[in-house]
Amino acid sequence: MSNDHGIYRSLQRHLNKQPIGFPAALLGSDIRFLRRIFTPEETKVALTLSYKLSSLDEIAPKVSPEFSTAQTTALLEKMLQKGTIGWKKKNNTDHWYLIPLVVGIYEHVQDGQADAEFLKDADAYIRTLPYSTAFVNVNPPQMRTIPINKSVSMLHPVSTYNQIRGLIEKAGGPFVVLPCICRSKAALKGNPCKKTIRKESCFAMNDSGNMILKRGNGREITREEALEFFKQSEADGLVLQPANTENPEFICSCCGCCCGMLAVQHFLPNPVEFWNSDYQAEVDQALCKHCGKCVTRCQVHAVAQSGPKEKARVNLKRCIGCGLCVPTCPAKAISLKKKEQTAPLPKDEEALYEEIMKNKKSVWAQMATMFKIGVKIGKPWARPKF
Repeated sequence: MSNDHGIYRSLQRHLNKQPIGFPAALLGSDIRFLRRIFTPEETKVALTLSYKLSSLDEIAPKVSPEFSTAQTTALLEKMLQKGTIGWKKKNNTDHWYLIPLVVGIYEHVQDGQADAEFLKDADAYIRTLPYSTAFVNVNPPQMRTIPINKSVSMLHPVSTYNQIRGLIEKAGGPFVVLPCICRSKAALKGNPCKKTIRKESCFAMNDSGNMILKRGNGREITREEALEFFKQSEADGLVLQPANTENPEFICSCCGCCCGMLAVQHFLPNPVEFWNSDYQAEVDQALCKHCGKCVTRCQVHAVAQSGPKEKARVNLKRCIGCGLCVPTCPAKAISLKKKEQTAPLPKDEEALYEEIMKNKKSVWAQMATMFKIGVKIGKPWARPKF
């Protein structure tokens, strides 16, 4: 056993105290992954951080006298460049903080450029039952689904945070596009995306956009180009999933064939219990011509026909309200309906993680949830594949 095993175990336990959690894995995949992305020196600094923002003035005394202020700054910058911690400017001062594995380290370390060795170690841990359990039990979820523009044009009123145009027009920028790690990973395995051929299909803005540009990655675009970007996402039939906040810092354009988040949706028997969206689809049975276009358009298997001449029906336990089925229905038989009860959104990323932390379940409560899921699908040890 390596002499540095103890410090990585300390980091694992420290990360597990954060909102999303980083539980220990029986076969050591947790330590192997941490050793891959943090040096022992970086680990000592990371142990002083949390999901809350910390300035250098707050961090430096915690690692002194082992590291000088200059050394601490260098280690923080190195971790930022590697994508293992987060960074924001607040009151014109640099602040650093811990980010979760997903959504966070997994995406930031690669910034859309899939690395086979990194993916091997990351996936070995992500697919463990302890991590899957912690990830599924996050409340509120890290991401939400908003309808595509064409599906909500006749709905009134539609909140700004539920419209892609409203989100982009409200945002301060910068706007950054980069390759999607999920699609890069699928292509690396010889399974290119079936929905879009675009290389740059991942989108970040505001603080996340600044962080990616600070690492020297991504490509900055204008607000007008950002609006065109999402028009293309809608045309490609992609599900729009921003961070679960009023002021999101990223918006994913997801497909059922590559997306890790939608893979979780496929795995869950009643995914709407773990999803945040304000709408669900509804089929007018009198208008439906059983053409089946909505069935093939749906990315989450929420629409089905029991036979080729049967009318479409929506499984409300699976529908996440993306609206992709609405504009392609030739009979105009499908519409989106606003849910009667919707959860209020945290204002920003900091408020979201505060809320997740407040609602964090005990290990036993998390396991109870997984047991219920397993009973429903008949596979007690089934787990999501990213």
